[in-house]
Amino acid sequence: MPKVTIVEDPVDGKGKTVEVENGTTVIRAAAQAGVEIPHFCWHPGLSVAGNCRMCLVEIEKMPKLAIACATQVSEGMVVHVNSDKAVEARKAILEFILINHPLDCPICDEAGECNLQDYTYSHGPGHSAFEEAKNKKPKRVPLGPNVVYDAERCILCSRCIRFMDEIAKEPTLTFVERGDRVFIDTFPGKDLTNPYSMNVIDLCPVGALTNREYRFKARVWETSSTEGICPGCARGCDVNIWVRNNEILRLTPRHNPEVNNYWICDNGRLNSFRHVNSGERLNSPMIRKDGVLQEAGWDEALAHAADALKPFSKDEIAVLGSAFASVEDNYVLRKFARQVLGTQNIDFFRHEIEGDQDALLIRADKSPNAYGALEVGVAPSKGADVNRIFELIASGKIKALYVMDDDIAATKEREELLAKLDVLIVNHWVSTKTTQLADVVFPSATFAEKFGTYVNFLGRVQLSRPAVSTLEQERVPGRFNMSRLDKFGSAFDKWNKGPRRNVRSSWEIISAIGSLLGGKMRYQSAEKVFDELAQSIPSFKGLSYARLGDRGAPLKKAKEEALVK
Repeated sequence: MPKVTIVEDPVDGKGKTVEVENGTTVIRAAAQAGVEIPHFCWHPGLSVAGNCRMCLVEIEKMPKLAIACATQVSEGMVVHVNSDKAVEARKAILEFILINHPLDCPICDEAGECNLQDYTYSHGPGHSAFEEAKNKKPKRVPLGPNVVYDAERCILCSRCIRFMDEIAKEPTLTFVERGDRVFIDTFPGKDLTNPYSMNVIDLCPVGALTNREYRFKARVWETSSTEGICPGCARGCDVNIWVRNNEILRLTPRHNPEVNNYWICDNGRLNSFRHVNSGERLNSPMIRKDGVLQEAGWDEALAHAADALKPFSKDEIAVLGSAFASVEDNYVLRKFARQVLGTQNIDFFRHEIEGDQDALLIRADKSPNAYGALEVGVAPSKGADVNRIFELIASGKIKALYVMDDDIAATKEREELLAKLDVLIVNHWVSTKTTQLADVVFPSATFAEKFGTYVNFLGRVQLSRPAVSTLEQERVPGRFNMSRLDKFGSAFDKWNKGPRRNVRSSWEIISAIGSLLGGKMRYQSAEKVFDELAQSIPSFKGLSYARLGDRGAPLKKAKEEALVK
């Protein structure tokens, strides 16, 4: 393993020596040493192109400057990142790139997170010797249903082209024209419709490729960013949730080499948070009175639900968990069913779309936590499964049903069966056919409004944090101390002044009902729930919110299975 010295400060000349694997490039070696070398075309998830020349460095015993992205290290190599030659070359490259770049910063969606802006400020010459008129190129060109291209802003780094070729495996983009007229376009007869097309927006180091839906909605400094999990399928991609005025505006991928690498599918990016912003959101508990659902206070609704369940024996009650709910929600529901209600009739629905799966990220299982629900015991041991529960409802043997965070009235037949129940209690985020049939409805918090863990299909446990504020934060402020509100408090306080919904986490709703029925189910936070289940369920043993961090950790048995394989 060769040792290479990276010299960042040209004054003292002292460098950081690191030992790296054979074949490592200078830019990666510098990153290991904690030194950033400016770059545009290089990306750790793509092949090397070496066409922007922004990463030029001076290497001792080499006659000319070398590009750090393509030059491999050798034993004893000494790299000067900020020597006079490297700095002057960097200024020249930036001046060259800016020759035809438009002055769009005041209206560009990339402003505030643009590499060209940052590098121009930190490495640019501060002036230009070019006095001629700038080239005019195509603007606002729709490359597909979700991506808009502005050729005048494009610096021709080719990241988007390489992504479509190498990662999406669907060559769609290419350079057209040549010389100073060159720009990017789709191949004749093709559009950018790939399920991963919007990753080119994240890859673009400038504002040339933009999100058609997000364009002109907000500036990056007006929004708060929170680490979360995409609930669109069993992959559980790591994302950043961007919020303004308590409304989610966009999701962007967050790097996790164990889950989704640098990418996310378009469907997850665009649709997995729709229910959070939905106009159909439930905002108050409801109780059926005189055949009509009417709004009620939390205490009244909780007491009504507890009283409604009291008359029934354990065999007359069934409970349905949810593959969309967190591990904490499902754990408390299972404890409620077994220890408080005494019923073994517990299960959850699987949500799979056969054939809708690929080799990159997308899974046929369209729920984020089926693995986790099973792992904490939301499955029949001696009781009835989902299909048997509906049979028992039809025969009149099951008279009360508790449904958590799922719409189970998918067919007319199921609607008719649910109507036969004496008591139907439902937690959900939005108004559904199931909530419309319920006797008691509780508005539950979505994935973006609470702490919660989710286990993806690989058995990896990941922590999602609250990005959207609720009235629960005001009621119990201590519950949110671990969230990104602490890290980005100023941005959150300034821009998240929108209306807050009157919702609670399902684990809290269920534990409150359980306490009214005589169970010992008082929890102060989702973290306390997780700590308890980590002690009682062997596969979670040793895990904690702190241990999960921002990349998660494998379940114990999932880790053991991986070692066996």
